[in-house]
Amino acid sequence: MQQTQWSPPTLGIAACGIAGLMMAAAAVTVITDSPGRVLAGIAGVGLLTFASFSLRARPKLAITGEGLAIGGWLRTRTLRRNEIRSIRITEFRRIGRKVRLLEVDTVDDRLVVFTRWDLGTDPLDVLDALKAAGY
Repeated sequence: MQQTQWSPPTLGIAACGIAGLMMAAAAVTVITDSPGRVLAGIAGVGLLTFASFSLRARPKLAITGEGLAIGGWLRTRTLRRNEIRSIRITEFRRIGRKVRLLEVDTVDDRLVVFTRWDLGTDPLDVLDALKAAGY
């Protein structure tokens, strides 16, 4: 049976949340200089926000009976087959390694880009599953 939904890894989201809590606690209790306290506080709040939004957007991409469901921070958007122009992989080198992105191009000229973090797996595997599902 083929996988039909993809989302960020739960362990990674939990690690970001724990790191955010630790940084926020360190900003309040450990750090004594004002600029360091502000920076650590901003970093802690940023990590907590990122973790909560990543948790909220699960699953990030799913194959449903109606089409492709794309999870967002506020709502889930469903793209029907006739609304999708193309689905492709973009590869480029960044900081000495190859990065793959899954791009979904819609007929209303919107481009939805998924990274490995968003999908929790290699975007090439997701493209294979989408092709097997008829996209």
